[in-house]
Amino acid sequence: MRLALKSLLLSAAVALLTAMLLAWPGVAPVHVTGTGAEKEPPVDPTPCLAAIAAGTDDRIIADCSALIDNDKTPRADRIKALTARGGAFRRQDQADRAIADYNALLALDPTLADIFNARGELYWKKGDRPKAVADFSAALKLDPNHPAAKDNYRRLALELERLGAMMALAGKPSFNCATARRPVEKSICANPDLADLDREIGAANAKLVRAAATGRSSATRDLQRQQDEFIAKRNASFGTPGYDLQKAMRERLDYLRSIQPQ
Repeated sequence: MRLALKSLLLSAAVALLTAMLLAWPGVAPVHVTGTGAEKEPPVDPTPCLAAIAAGTDDRIIADCSALIDNDKTPRADRIKALTARGGAFRRQDQADRAIADYNALLALDPTLADIFNARGELYWKKGDRPKAVADFSAALKLDPNHPAAKDNYRRLALELERLGAMMALAGKPSFNCATARRPVEKSICANPDLADLDREIGAANAKLVRAAATGRSSATRDLQRQQDEFIAKRNASFGTPGYDLQKAMRERLDYLRSIQPQ
């Protein structure tokens, strides 16, 4: 009887204490288990490092992903794993996934010039030239003598310069539209596609003439004669039934491009 009474009193005391703790501001209940909460252990980096050493992309992606996805992976191991997996994605032409890994890498360590350069190359390949320029510039800021970044920056600058020149010439023929008098010339000036074709024909013919000028003079004369005949026929045929100016110009350009410089 006494034992039962003591047990009842103890239970009541525990219940009262629990209620008081729950009602006390800022005090959270404590959950106790018999064995203690188990924490997830960190992933062993050995498989990822072995895959990196073996250079097998599929293994790198599989084994290093487990390391990357584990919150308890040390920073140094995460950097190694992201670098390796980003390179594997890049070699497998998975540009967006490689860029995502490089983004994570640079968030961990923004001093990696090689990663800036590698990400810039991927952006360039995707056609995003502004981001590529920014990454090559960042790589060179970190390492002014970085050979790949220097070469990439130089080549991209030349490409942008050529694109700028092409944009400036877009829709402009090989002749001055302000002095155009013939109906065919006015038609070419009024149509950007025809104007581009005319300019490309003139440039292709001039390139062949320059190349031939270093060899036989008769080859140079033949090329110029053919060009003069094409223009004469174009001028005379324009406006006649069945004559397709754009088709004739396209055929002329294709022919000039098919000729190998002598």
